[in-house]
Amino acid sequence: MITRIESGKRMSQAVVANGFVFLAGQVASDTAGSVEDQTRQVLNEIDRLLAAAGSSKEKILSANIYLAKMTDFAAMNSVWDVWVHPVAKPARATVEAQLAAPEYKVEIQIVALA
Repeated sequence: MITRIESGKRMSQAVVANGFVFLAGQVASDTAGSVEDQTRQVLNEIDRLLAAAGSSKEKILSANIYLAKMTDFAAMNSVWDVWVHPVAKPARATVEAQLAAPEYKVEIQIVALA
């Protein structure tokens, strides 16, 4: 069975299938703040979507993080390090990328167990 959460015209925010949760890339809804502010917003949204899918950050398997500027790496990590589960850290990649809109500073995509 496949469950789609918050499906829109183009995509779903989360898809649950075969015991896995696949989140779409999450970006901040308020883009006026710093990369730290945007990262907090994104991680809060990830928590919300994982809960809606019956999962949690303890079950995250992998994270792909996209930064508009790699110079924001340490600032983003300062928020990530507080949020990430202390024992169940996922595999992770972080790259610099041109994001969908210039006001986005960070986008995070997650795969977790349901």
